[in-house]
Amino acid sequence: MKASTFRRLMNLWPPFFFAGIRVKHISDDYREVDVALKLHWYNRNYVGSHFGGNLFSMTDPFFMLMLMHILGPKYLVWDRAATIEFVAPGRGTVMARFRLDAAQIEDVKQQTAGGDKYLPTFHVDVVDAQGQLVSKVTKTVYIRLKPAHRPTQD
Repeated sequence: MKASTFRRLMNLWPPFFFAGIRVKHISDDYREVDVALKLHWYNRNYVGSHFGGNLFSMTDPFFMLMLMHILGPKYLVWDRAATIEFVAPGRGTVMARFRLDAAQIEDVKQQTAGGDKYLPTFHVDVVDAQGQLVSKVTKTVYIRLKPAHRPTQD
């Protein structure tokens, strides 16, 4: 699927649409994704900052989705674990920039070439408009060749 089409679909996906989460950019090769969340009356918490669940939601699927598109249909890719550390109250618009470089992709391919599962960890920061850190998210992703594409055992 073209990245531009996928971006539009993500922006219409109800969990993002109704939380105010917007996918701003997906590179054609799926190695870069930028996501924003504006503070509205419907997504703020009791003390007037971003609801923590929305801060996590804006980061939740992207490393998995990026890897699925980059690696292709021969691979199983699932979210395995995640943590979020809230550093400062998020007010206004906050952003998360997801990046996967060639070395990370090559590492995944090497680690899974024998048919073994691989559990790499990825990090993304959520920052406000001034570049101040709002939260740190760590994602662990399960990656493995699908059974039909694994090397045969002797």
